[in-house]
Amino acid sequence: MKPIKQYTVILVLCAIVIMLLSYASHAARIKDIATIQGVRNNSLIGYGLVIGLNGTGDKTGTTFTVQTLTSMLNKMGITVDPNAVKVKNVAAVMVTADLPPFVKAGSSIDVVVSSMGDATSLQGGTLLLTPLKGADQEVYAVVQGSVSVGGFLGGSGGDSTQKNHPTAGRISGGALIEKEVSVPFADNKEITILLRQQDFTTALRVSQAINGALETTQPAIATAIPVDGGTVRLQLSESYPGNGVELLAMIESLNIEIDFPAKIVVNERTGTIVMGDRVKISDVAIAHGNLTIRVQTDLQVSQPPPFSPEGSETVVVPQRETSVTEEDSKIVLMRGGTTIGDLIRGLNAIGVTPRDLISVLQAIKAAGALHADLEMI
Repeated sequence: MKPIKQYTVILVLCAIVIMLLSYASHAARIKDIATIQGVRNNSLIGYGLVIGLNGTGDKTGTTFTVQTLTSMLNKMGITVDPNAVKVKNVAAVMVTADLPPFVKAGSSIDVVVSSMGDATSLQGGTLLLTPLKGADQEVYAVVQGSVSVGGFLGGSGGDSTQKNHPTAGRISGGALIEKEVSVPFADNKEITILLRQQDFTTALRVSQAINGALETTQPAIATAIPVDGGTVRLQLSESYPGNGVELLAMIESLNIEIDFPAKIVVNERTGTIVMGDRVKISDVAIAHGNLTIRVQTDLQVSQPPPFSPEGSETVVVPQRETSVTEEDSKIVLMRGGTTIGDLIRGLNAIGVTPRDLISVLQAIKAAGALHADLEMI
């Protein structure tokens, strides 16, 4: 093959790859942009004690830690006076976890252990048996084990060093599931699909993609109906065989072209600006220039000359110098329908920094030339 033909083939292949990547960047699977109603995590919470700390536990003034410890000892048949208990190796903690859907009894999940009192570190501690309850006050899991902090606190007083956050840690696989949560996601011959980002166009495309895929089944086992911008209802027919897993697996793998509004998100604290490719502006002229005023103080020492009168002394005389510098401003004209790429190139041409760009975008929005939502976070 001649070199010219080889270059031609390479260019054609590159063009095809670019087209495919451009399409893929606007397409997504339904499982990545939506969830199934009822299929969600459930939050669990519990209160417990961490023991075995090396003097980094709660102080004597933390009364609820002492009360919990004495109550636990009393249940074990050991009578203790709460006023006589003074320990530094125990810390009261809150234990939190997320109970995944479809999890079965006997499975294990991770938990997060966080100090409640004035303990300085949970390093080396062991969490005693703690029940985890749901919002209905039912016990769904129990947890016990060594706490992994992922940091440390060493030394004391002013000669101490700390890494990460030693008053919170994790127990990997420390919680044992005792009670299951039923997830009826296909009751009443109906499955509800919830979009993570509400958009009417995307909801319509989801329903069209599902109906197009289900047309191959004879008779049709379900019909997708867009209810609103964030909900698509799947109506199951009488011929539905009842295998929800197979049906949802097929639906989740469908690719659709997602749609999203034009939006600019600005974080003024960090100077971060994120803009979508759908942002457009109308005809607008932008001028940008910086005015810098600098005041500098130079401290000079004034000494008395030789043979000065008695009482003369050396003094410090401040010399202040003020300078004003104004950079040359440039004007850039943006035509109607300008894309975000053209806007960035034009603003870079006049030397706009990210923080200056925030003010420029706000001014364009105030002028009514920016066709996008400007969101400050």
